[in-house]
Amino acid sequence: FKDYPAPKVVHKMKRFCRLLAIFLIAHTAWAAGTAPMIVPPVIASYPHDPKNFTQGLLWHKGLLYESTGQYGKSTLSVRELETGRALWSVKLAPNLFGEGLVLVGEELVQLSWKERRVLIYDRATLKLKRDLPYAWEGWGAAYDGRLLIVSDGSAVLRFLDPQQFKVMRQVTVLDGDQPITHLNELEYVQGEILANVFGLDLIARISPETGKVIGWLDLSHLYPAGQRGTAEAVLNGIAYDAERQVLMVTGKYWPRVFLIAAPKR
Repeated sequence: FKDYPAPKVVHKMKRFCRLLAIFLIAHTAWAAGTAPMIVPPVIASYPHDPKNFTQGLLWHKGLLYESTGQYGKSTLSVRELETGRALWSVKLAPNLFGEGLVLVGEELVQLSWKERRVLIYDRATLKLKRDLPYAWEGWGAAYDGRLLIVSDGSAVLRFLDPQQFKVMRQVTVLDGDQPITHLNELEYVQGEILANVFGLDLIARISPETGKVIGWLDLSHLYPAGQRGTAEAVLNGIAYDAERQVLMVTGKYWPRVFLIAAPKR
């Protein structure tokens, strides 16, 4: 597989096997944990473009901002929640794979995956202001009002100065004594970090002080796996509306965005 060109079906098999391996690793880590789990009911759902490989999601002043991935297809867009319609959209360079997205002041900060670049845009215009080097693989990003919180697919969350991207501190995410790896899309909500675990229909609720998993959200009822057209259609995307205290969640290639209540300690 590594050294020779392969037909399309073999590429699909490799991709499926890779996703299956990630799922098994993540599921084993979660299953060994101790944190309690809840199944939040759906409050409402809205259209989502099923072509979007969702990597980052955020809510600001009545609009949904979305980062999507895939080489040659990565975008940053501003959307209406009720219709799913894109109001503004920009494409990333074909060699960049869009990942996590976060708002810092009036700037949108978008990570890229293996290219280790961070893109900074003006929120109002989506004009690219800066393209800077980044020290890790880009996965998810959140903002606690002072520091950026970023994931790189491991069990480690780093807290960065949002100007220089210098590491101020870091935590290892544990459920009991079991590390939780493949942390992906992040959101900071009411004093805790919410994290998608890649390959699972679960969101981890994480203490930012200790890295301890304090609970889980089971979202497997939102878009059952048997209804998805591809193994890549995994849960990924968390946005928080502080005014209504609700979450908007979706996934890669999902046809809906789901509204659920934000968890409370």
